[in-house]
Amino acid sequence: MAEVSRIFQSVVLAPFSHKVDGVSNYHYKLYRRNRNNIINIRCCSSISTAETTKFTKTRDIPWGCETDSLENASNLQKWLSESGLPAQKMDIQRVDVGERGLVALNNIRKGEKLLFVPTELVITADSKFFLHCLDMCWKCQKWSNSEAGDVLKQYNIPDWPFIATYLISEASLMKSSRWSNYISALPRQPYSLLYWTRSELDRYLEASQIRERAIERINNVIGTYNDLRLRIFSKHPDLFPEEIFNIETFNWSFGILFSRLVRLPSMNGRVALVPWADMLNHNCEVKTFLDYDRSSQGIVFTTDRAYLPGEQVFISYGRKSNGELLLSYGFVPREGTNPSDSVEVSMSLKKSDKCYKEKVEALKKHGLSASECFPVQVTGWPLELMAFAYLAVSPPSMSRQFEEMAAAASNKTTSRKEIKYPEIEEEALQFVLDSCESSISKYSKFLQASGEMDLDVTNPKQLNRRVFLKQLAVDLCTSERRILYRSQYILRRRLRDIRSGELRALKLFDGLRNIFK
Repeated sequence: MAEVSRIFQSVVLAPFSHKVDGVSNYHYKLYRRNRNNIINIRCCSSISTAETTKFTKTRDIPWGCETDSLENASNLQKWLSESGLPAQKMDIQRVDVGERGLVALNNIRKGEKLLFVPTELVITADSKFFLHCLDMCWKCQKWSNSEAGDVLKQYNIPDWPFIATYLISEASLMKSSRWSNYISALPRQPYSLLYWTRSELDRYLEASQIRERAIERINNVIGTYNDLRLRIFSKHPDLFPEEIFNIETFNWSFGILFSRLVRLPSMNGRVALVPWADMLNHNCEVKTFLDYDRSSQGIVFTTDRAYLPGEQVFISYGRKSNGELLLSYGFVPREGTNPSDSVEVSMSLKKSDKCYKEKVEALKKHGLSASECFPVQVTGWPLELMAFAYLAVSPPSMSRQFEEMAAAASNKTTSRKEIKYPEIEEEALQFVLDSCESSISKYSKFLQASGEMDLDVTNPKQLNRRVFLKQLAVDLCTSERRILYRSQYILRRRLRDIRSGELRALKLFDGLRNIFK
């Protein structure tokens, strides 16, 4: 496969699962473990380290609009209707949550199929796939600049960079592009962490592990662009001029993809941009998502609740934590409202451990390192976290179990059966507690320095950038610290029970010994 194929192979969808993704919290930990297989920004030897790790401040993009623009949304809706979008029960309106959203025009029943966006109004990387799978007419994606499209297809570019380049190409044509009304209604600057500067990430997200994922994502986009530039754009400057195809425009296009690209389960997870449907906003309590419907031959979603006229209709972007929602979409749900919320806890082997080298070797065999992050929810933590903790505290006398512990921590065992070592359970729980409390102290330090903030971030235009980003960080850190506090309480209670049980057993033993004396 071509270099960029390696960059986005196995799909970048594991980490960047969008809107329809039902990925569990542990799945994104697996992404972090395999992230170098997904986007390898070191693949181009001619790209310097400084170049791939720098952060570029995005210039104003001439395409798109302010996110609350109803005029552009109205033009989009008119164009879609003229292009074959059937009459709908929803309308684009200004809303309290999300600035723009789809609002019910009539009564909508629970279980009703909505949207019906025809396939010819959907942007995909390779629509021939659908023609192969379905007995239907799905128009192949056409480039207004056909030569540029032909060149890109010769390199077998995967879906993500292909769609990103296509979006830039069509946007640069302005009114000449078939998609001009759609592109004009897209945000000029999405709110995702892709648009935060390095100093803003360091200042506001120092306590959260989502900062590392944001840095990785920014570097990945830069590396992907550099690879395309070196292998393709530089060889065809007449088709891909740098004044149009540059890092600023790629930041914009990837920002659009991260926040709007959907996966269609019925189409084996193929990705697509679905105009108008991507105006739907997320609600943590909603479980419905977009998919292809064979009977209507269009993109639909089935409501899981009823809506009255004037109510905003919501969809699920997937079972994502607050950090993931901020990473891709630029918002944080209110504390305690997201049942899928989680926080990543960093755990590391101690270098002073007498068996440090042996434990590291065991972890390496299973794709892990001496330092790993595990997701923790209010309801608990994964079995893999405890397996890593057992390995971290196990004494030399348990060296034969190192391999078993490492395998369990990597989730590569045939059966995800919980392993237990009663003789070191107390030490393992204390190790997890120490890791949680270390994270809590970082969050508390940031929140204390930030002071009390309770601003309405649903309307960022009323806030300046610094205050807006700071409030988002405060909301995220508050929700993540809340999960850690709950874990701290559970761990302390379990340790207390273990120790009180040991004390009772000791007292019983002493009593029996006195009797025999």
